[in-house]
Amino acid sequence: MTFDWLKRYVPRGIYGRAALILVLPVVVVQLVVSVVFIQRHFEGVTRQMTGTLSDELSLVANAADDDRERLAEALSFSVTELPEDAAFPPDSRRWYDLSGLTVIHTLRARVPETRAVRLPDDYVVHVFLETDGAPLELTFARVRVSASNPHQLFVNMVFFGALMTLVSFIYLRNQLRPITRLAAAAEAFGKGQTVPYRAAGATEVRAAGQAFLAMRNRIERQIEQRTLMLSGVSHDLRTPLTRLKLGLSLIDDADREPMERDVEEMQRMIDEFLAFARGASAEKVEEVDAIAFVTDIVADAARGGSKVALVSAVGAGRVHLRPIAMRRAVGNLIANAVRYGSMAEVSVQLSEKSLRIRVEDNGPGIPADRRDEATRPFARLEAARNQNRGSGVGLGLAIATDIARTHGGVLRLGTSDRLGGLMADIVIAR
Repeated sequence: MTFDWLKRYVPRGIYGRAALILVLPVVVVQLVVSVVFIQRHFEGVTRQMTGTLSDELSLVANAADDDRERLAEALSFSVTELPEDAAFPPDSRRWYDLSGLTVIHTLRARVPETRAVRLPDDYVVHVFLETDGAPLELTFARVRVSASNPHQLFVNMVFFGALMTLVSFIYLRNQLRPITRLAAAAEAFGKGQTVPYRAAGATEVRAAGQAFLAMRNRIERQIEQRTLMLSGVSHDLRTPLTRLKLGLSLIDDADREPMERDVEEMQRMIDEFLAFARGASAEKVEEVDAIAFVTDIVADAARGGSKVALVSAVGAGRVHLRPIAMRRAVGNLIANAVRYGSMAEVSVQLSEKSLRIRVEDNGPGIPADRRDEATRPFARLEAARNQNRGSGVGLGLAIATDIARTHGGVLRLGTSDRLGGLMADIVIAR
């Protein structure tokens, strides 16, 4: 037996689930107690009291006219004789008067002369009897057939149930606060941000917090070591490249040009290595105008000689980005688009939930089964891309993927419906 169908009705947040755990048992207990109370108090006790009174009503109804007034006064009844042709009113009670329903049924069952029972309020009962003589209307206090103040139990249940739920929720909130702080720190670290965090709370939560801190420190050391290693290697290669450039300047033009192209290619590779090593985590987050930001990137690329245009800009507002890193990511996508195709089209869409930056080209695209491979560092899909446009190092999409992840987003690759080539989307949740 599976309970997967219940998942759509269960709150997703930990506070909502904690509240459900607190409120659901209280409600169930109150419902069970209410049912038992209604059955035993409203029905059982009311039936016994009404049954006792029924004998007194029968006695008054069957008494002689001379004795009826004396008996009614002794039993605290108010007796009114009605005209012989008087019509009896229908039974009446308030819709929420549960004990009144029991009173009516018991009187009709125990007193055959009963023709109508009226319960207008909590203080008086009117019973209409058909006798051998004139019809009678007997009036007596409501407390003689049902318990007084039956609502007290409900008031106490609701009050103390709400009080205990409030106390439990305050206590549970203090227990859940360390978990929410841990979740916030983990989410921020996933976006490349390091927020202050100190392990606290219960033993299990504290252990999870210590494990998270150890993991975060270990990942930060690995990132730092990778950055230092790649930066050091790339920096050390600049010196021999500079000497090569100086040496090539003394060679004849015919022999120098192919070598200079190789040196420039090596220089470009080193620059991409450095860009990949730097990443985006060191840059501070700033609030920027999303539409103007993307428009400026496209304009810079067009001024640099790339055949690129902004074809759509939907929405308005400001988002939190690392401007330099995001500019590098979008610039890499545009550079790939114009390298493997003849043109690139950029669109941006800003909604309340996300920012989407899309770059499309009319090149050969990337097969669906190789798109994951294309986002890995140093991956070059020569069989899938047009090599006549020049070969890259294999870091363009990897850098864009890494930058999107540090913003808490994702890079998605697909096929452009407009141009038929590659479609690259950077989607960042707001």
